[in-house]
Amino acid sequence: MNIYISNLSFDVNDSDLRELFEEYGQVSSAKVITDKFSGKSRGFGFVEMPNDEEGKKAIEELNQAEYDGKTINVSVAKPREDRPERRSFGGGDRGGNRGGFGGSRGGFGGGSRGGDRGSRPAGDRREGGYHNKY
Repeated sequence: MNIYISNLSFDVNDSDLRELFEEYGQVSSAKVITDKFSGKSRGFGFVEMPNDEEGKKAIEELNQAEYDGKTINVSVAKPREDRPERRSFGGGDRGGNRGGFGGSRGGFGGGSRGGDRGSRPAGDRREGGYHNKY
């Protein structure tokens, strides 16, 4: 039986979780989920117990119990849903074409973002940036 535990103190680690659930029976795995960048606990975890009766007893007795200063929530873990793969950079299906270097919306210098910014008439293309007319 796979068990989901939430609202864990950020100080709780894998072995703490294992010890807590071993009071109710055999634990095949115990894992506190951590942030992949900082390595800090995300405040929830999973415990796998091979005996369903022991797992149910642990859920009954530990749900809404206080552990390490916090009231924990304990329930049967739901199967993980297949989620679309997350990409760390660049849109995928979300953003569409955003231009880049001269793409459909102007990109580098121009397009709908103002581009020139000078105060000259459209035909007057002197060199340089912000020249005063006078």
